[in-house]
Amino acid sequence: MPGCSCGSSCASQTSISPRFRRALWVALVINALMFGVELVAGLHVGSVSLLADAVDFAGDAANYGISLAVLSLGLAWRSRAALVKGASMAGYGVFVLGKSVWAAFGGVPPEPVTMGAVALLALLANAGVALMLYAFREGDANMRSVWLCSRNDAIGNIAVILAAAGVFGTGQGWPDIVVAGVMAGLALSSGLAVIRLARHELAQRAAPAESPVLVTLGATSPPDRSG
Repeated sequence: MPGCSCGSSCASQTSISPRFRRALWVALVINALMFGVELVAGLHVGSVSLLADAVDFAGDAANYGISLAVLSLGLAWRSRAALVKGASMAGYGVFVLGKSVWAAFGGVPPEPVTMGAVALLALLANAGVALMLYAFREGDANMRSVWLCSRNDAIGNIAVILAAAGVFGTGQGWPDIVVAGVMAGLALSSGLAVIRLARHELAQRAAPAESPVLVTLGATSPPDRSG
């Protein structure tokens, strides 16, 4: 953390707050519940974007659990957890791309009314989570990844609602597929951003550990007698 010179213990103390811990627990419960709701609804109405959003809820619930597990640890451990979360976000994007391709060739249009209603419920849930986590969006890679997850979810829910309107108006499934593809791109870009930030934090943590070695080597080197 900026201005912190006492190692991982200082980073941990400046990052932890009861508000952030409570927000993570609430987010974990909400995302786990919404995963079940969207999974059942997506299978029932045949919506690939709802199924993709359900997988996203499951991934976010796991991410919040990881965040809670490493919250009291040092910055290095939280950065490593952020690497895992960034990889899961990027992996989610690849999964959604695959589902979109499959739906484009063999899918049928989803039922738009139920699809839109479930997407609206998901939007309300994610908007509430994003509002809780907004104050922590400028923290370390671990905190930022949590904020990005909630923000991306709310954006994705709005897109699913628009897709439901498009399916309702056209009677075709392509709006559902297009939205799923956009969600995949958003997940990939955000996952890569979190990975880059986490690797940068880990590199910063490793750099000070190298300097004492260099100083020691310099001190033990034989004096220059060439003069």
